Amino acid sequence: MIGEVGELPKAVDALRQANRIVVIGCSGGGKTTLSLRIAGALQLPFISMDREFFWLPGWQNRTKPDERARIAVAAAGDRWVMDGTGSSSFDLRLPRAQFVLWVRMPRHLCLWGVVKRWLRWRGRSRPHMADDCPERLDPEFLRYIWTFERKVSPAIATALARYGADVPVYEVKSRAEMRALLDLVDVSA
Repeated sequence: MIGEVGELPKAVDALRQANRIVVIGCSGGGKTTLSLRIAGALQLPFISMDREFFWLPGWQNRTKPDERARIAVAAAGDRWVMDGTGSSSFDLRLPRAQFVLWVRMPRHLCLWGVVKRWLRWRGRSRPHMADDCPERLDPEFLRYIWTFERKVSPAIATALARYGADVPVYEVKSRAEMRALLDLVDVSA
């Protein structure tokens, strides 16, 4: 893949120098946890795409023009960690990004992650979701996770090549890799 950073120490060096970081991947893989820790360690503002762009109270979608306008304003900022895949806005975010973390956990871990999240937050909105959007778990969402790598990841790779060919990309493929990355970022921040 274009821009791929293979070695963890090299990725951490590039990550520490970045002021605009996009964190993408399948739901339940740990994107938000990773994004929050990176934002805290590097003292960068955290932006939740779910909360700020995608959802209105009561699980209502924003209109696409409103969503894109909000994303464009946020992406124009000088410093941020933006948590969310949102492939329809890669053209706005990737040209501005200085680093991409692609969380590519196995689907069984992503499924387990969303089940744990649902158990923790069911009946309530989690902190980085729009108000009045209680955590939910439905067959369509589970199917999305199950087929993410096959259906969504190829489009992500294409978008990275098209809109972010010069942006370093580091793929996190296990919980151990995520912990190692966070340990190095925390120590070196």
